[in-house]
Amino acid sequence: MAHIEISIPRQCLTFFDDEGGGGKARRYDISTSKNGAGEQMGSNCTPRGRHIIRAKIGAGLPVNTVFVRRRPTGEIYVPALGERFPERDWILTRILWLSGCEPGFNRLGVVDTMRRFIYIHGSPDGVDIGSPGSIGCIRMRNEDLLELFDLTAPGTPVLLLER
Repeated sequence: MAHIEISIPRQCLTFFDDEGGGGKARRYDISTSKNGAGEQMGSNCTPRGRHIIRAKIGAGLPVNTVFVRRRPTGEIYVPALGERFPERDWILTRILWLSGCEPGFNRLGVVDTMRRFIYIHGSPDGVDIGSPGSIGCIRMRNEDLLELFDLTAPGTPVLLLER
């Protein structure tokens, strides 16, 4: 079964395709939270532990589609839009919505990853990828996210690690 491992310290995401025993892996640079790792609601930290992709959002939409609350706004991100709204946290292109699998650690109550709206999502081209900078989500380059989106399905296991 395919699965994803995310290394918070190394700022990388690795997709493993175990189908057919081939063990193929694809590695992508990412950006996790500037606040570090943590599960608490309101912390703006990237959660750790075992997760799954609960939902895939945005299939077929144009690259740089802007999402707010998981819905396309009708906007397409361009640098001028970013300059007009510098305070916005840009969620672009596609969303892989994560759900924790460990009750009391990253699922349910004040540590619930899904209710914290933690995603793997696309970013503007100018955003620094490879170092922490998000407010909890896992940011990717749009072209990398498009590839990952096509490789995954709802239920794909995702492990977020501090190594």
